[in-house]
Amino acid sequence: MGSFPNRVVDGRSSTSNGGASVVDKGVDFAQYFCTYAFLYHQKEMLSDRVRMDSYFNAIFQNKHHFHEKTVLDVGTGSGILAIWSAQAGARKVYAVEATKMAEHARALVIANNLQDVVEVIEGSIEDVTLPEKVDVIISEWMGYFLLRESMFDSVICARDRWLKPTGVMYPSHARMWIAPIRSGLGDQKMSDYRSAMDEWYGFVDETKTYYGVDMSVLTKPFSEEQRKYYLQTSMWNNLHPHQVIGTAAVVKDIDCLTATVDDILEVRGSVSSSITLENTRLCGFGGWFDVHFRGSKDDPAQQQIELTTAPSINDSTHWGQQGFPFHPPVRVTEGDNLNISFSMNRSKENHRLMEIEFGCEITQCSGNMVPCFRNKFFIE
Repeated sequence: MGSFPNRVVDGRSSTSNGGASVVDKGVDFAQYFCTYAFLYHQKEMLSDRVRMDSYFNAIFQNKHHFHEKTVLDVGTGSGILAIWSAQAGARKVYAVEATKMAEHARALVIANNLQDVVEVIEGSIEDVTLPEKVDVIISEWMGYFLLRESMFDSVICARDRWLKPTGVMYPSHARMWIAPIRSGLGDQKMSDYRSAMDEWYGFVDETKTYYGVDMSVLTKPFSEEQRKYYLQTSMWNNLHPHQVIGTAAVVKDIDCLTATVDDILEVRGSVSSSITLENTRLCGFGGWFDVHFRGSKDDPAQQQIELTTAPSINDSTHWGQQGFPFHPPVRVTEGDNLNISFSMNRSKENHRLMEIEFGCEITQCSGNMVPCFRNKFFIE
């Protein structure tokens, strides 16, 4: 499905005894699914050449996975993946879409004369019933930094209900990466935060002078609110490779054929990185993901395809990268080693949003140690 900058999603979730989220479906639909019912959102994703080329090549360079097979497309959106699956020779494709975009997908299927192969089903994958098990599950479920939006939960549900034991997943694997970066965006956000606080102080003074009400008791909560918005909310970035100042590290590796919801409810890891540039500023961390189309151990892909959202000079994606800046920046140089602790959990207020904490200890090439520092961020 992908993600879009500046889109706010809201919904309430709680935790069941099994650890998975119990969600108010009405709120979740109104604030999340319905955003995908608009063609302009679909156009943004369909215009992403890296995304489109990767799925196109994965399907048509591995037709043996689709020829005369049954396919389930989870969150079909416009129906493009279902149509390609049919064009690659699938006997039957079930294209499940929770929103009214299903009507557009159905029209597109008919316009391409594939209505005898592709069946568009409007409904959530958790609720629909198929007449048979499938050979392939295909989905574009990735959000910002891979797991924002928690759509992979639905793919796991579909897999456990409908995939044959011999079936394959498209994509089959996914990885989350982090790397140290340099960027001026953190400085800009700090400047924005300070400007917001200056405006608040002026507002407090004027309110007391003109209206006789002292608002200063609200200064602390206002500051916390603005600090979260400006300094603790991750930022969409289109990083240049030169902004990556150290080695990248994998913080999560997912096998889509075997992963469970519990495996992704909380992501924790400790990784190392080495600074590769002389005398530069460590301004924070960048996060991105890649997914792979490898088939399965028993039925491998003939041509393995990778879709990566790593910083690139030419091949940017609508996902971009997530920037996690901290303040103030730290001076580092080539050979300095970073020991990084990482944790990511779902927001207690909204299971589709993420809370991330970084800890970092720097061992300078001189042998000196920089005390460990921690920063918390929100992917919203």
